[in-house]
Amino acid sequence: MSTDLFPQAHTKHDLERGAALAPRFNADGLVVAVAQHADTGEILMLAWMNDQALKLTVETGVAHYFSRSRNELWKKGETSGQLQDVVELRVDCDQDAVLLKVRPRGDGGACHVGFRSCFYRVLKDGQLVEREAPIHDHE
Repeated sequence: MSTDLFPQAHTKHDLERGAALAPRFNADGLVVAVAQHADTGEILMLAWMNDQALKLTVETGVAHYFSRSRNELWKKGETSGQLQDVVELRVDCDQDAVLLKVRPRGDGGACHVGFRSCFYRVLKDGQLVEREAPIHDHE
């Protein structure tokens, strides 16, 4: 899917080695985005971006995503205070995934359930076990 907000890579070389940000959005107009803590390397969350979310992220330096469940643009942390300042934005080799190296504000969390990372559970002996205590209680 192409968009008017970003150029389209016309050759494989332009896509994989070119200097232009030319994201390849899926059929739903989205690209996957991984947020990683810029200082610790911890993976904080996985989300989706549409062209507008990616453009706002690039322009403002603050992570914006697209909520598939609410079908709307979402500025991470706007209500929770967990804004994510983008230190570095990377794309994968074929520009269909985005990696954001971020520094979270507020309580430092990223998960709407109350944990620092959305990846707070580990599979142990066939069961999911919480590997950390929540930063705050969501309920």
